[in-house]
Amino acid sequence: MTDTAVEKTLAVLEALADHTRITDIARVTGLPKSTVHRLLQTMVDRGFATLGSDGYLTGPRVLALAGKVLRPLDTVERARPFLRALQESTGCTVHLAVLFGDELVYVDKIEANKPYRMASRLGMSLPAHGTAIGKAVLASMSEAELDAYIDRVGLPGRTPRTITSSLRLKSQLTRVRRSRFALDDEENEVGVRCVGAAIRDHAGAVIGGISASSLAMEHSLPELIALGPGVLRAADEVSAALGWV
Repeated sequence: MTDTAVEKTLAVLEALADHTRITDIARVTGLPKSTVHRLLQTMVDRGFATLGSDGYLTGPRVLALAGKVLRPLDTVERARPFLRALQESTGCTVHLAVLFGDELVYVDKIEANKPYRMASRLGMSLPAHGTAIGKAVLASMSEAELDAYIDRVGLPGRTPRTITSSLRLKSQLTRVRRSRFALDDEENEVGVRCVGAAIRDHAGAVIGGISASSLAMEHSLPELIALGPGVLRAADEVSAALGWV
């Protein structure tokens, strides 16, 4: 598309929020009715508009995109009290990550009261197979979904401890399904250990997870495992706050 075509399309899409008739959309955008009709037909074909009995309406793809944008913001607001409580009870840095496609993205973080700061930052994406939150999410997948994920992204190594074997990953995920929390033993970042659990939305779909992270020299693996039930409890509280009961 040319810039002009993009501008016309966006103008029609914006007008569609308040108007349903081609005549009205043409009037507020200043575009010929034939152009508006052509653009609306394309939007209908792509799911960005739909034709109802009273004219054109915003389509399901617009609503889906809006939901993806708003969901993390709503999730952060609802999850924050439980993240803060988890940080206070564990003394660890606590993260909230949301699933975007095949990656997890940090959308909230509460630092521990330590003289250091974790390298993680809001907006940072992370691979699922090498992180505690990611493995908790992968454990919720069916065998077919997991195989498809591995085929798409592979299992690249980030540290010498990253699991790069599908058989070994699947074996660990079996244990994750039993305990409902997962571990990252310096697999995503050398010197950092993490324990995480998945969170679900109101429909029960896994949408991401929360984790507690610390330096490996501060928490041994057994000590990290001991934090697992508390992290799981906090994750379940976040899921309940999102409507999953």
